Amino acid sequence: CSMCSRKAVVSTQSTGVVGEGEEAEEETNTVLVKEEDRLAAVIDEIDRDVHIVPRGSYVKTATGKIVTNRSFEGLKNLDCVKLSSYFHFKVTPSTDKINLLAKATLDPSIDFLEHIEHDLPKGCWSLHQERGSGLVVLKSLLWLGYNFYHVPGTRKFGSAYFGTGEKNIDLPFML
Repeated sequence: CSMCSRKAVVSTQSTGVVGEGEEAEEETNTVLVKEEDRLAAVIDEIDRDVHIVPRGSYVKTATGKIVTNRSFEGLKNLDCVKLSSYFHFKVTPSTDKINLLAKATLDPSIDFLEHIEHDLPKGCWSLHQERGSGLVVLKSLLWLGYNFYHVPGTRKFGSAYFGTGEKNIDLPFML
């Protein structure tokens, strides 16, 4: 919209003190950021922090390309209630957080993403399974308003964010 590009966020940063004694003044640097740029940065941060997918829904080909797994039939009922069955949808080559015994059972074609069970602070995900339908819902406590769903035994999964765009930085003190 034409009004969006006109709005700006003003950020003032202190760059130091100029002068000596009573004549000392604090020097500031003002940065103007368009609202659309700020919003894009917040969306990118939310996406990097909490965008998740079920294990096996994507595969890494021999050429390193990540594609949708056409043979993915959904998580089994026993697996869908484990945080280790869900991955961040970002490529992270680090397997430092995984012990040696667990590394031996990894399949490099589907286990190339990072498990959400290793997220810090511990307890930043809330997992619920509905009775009857078996629908699994994961909610992020770090970005309040982010919800992920998966219907076990089917290819159906997705996520949405309906929040204020503010990260819950108090979460470690709340757990």
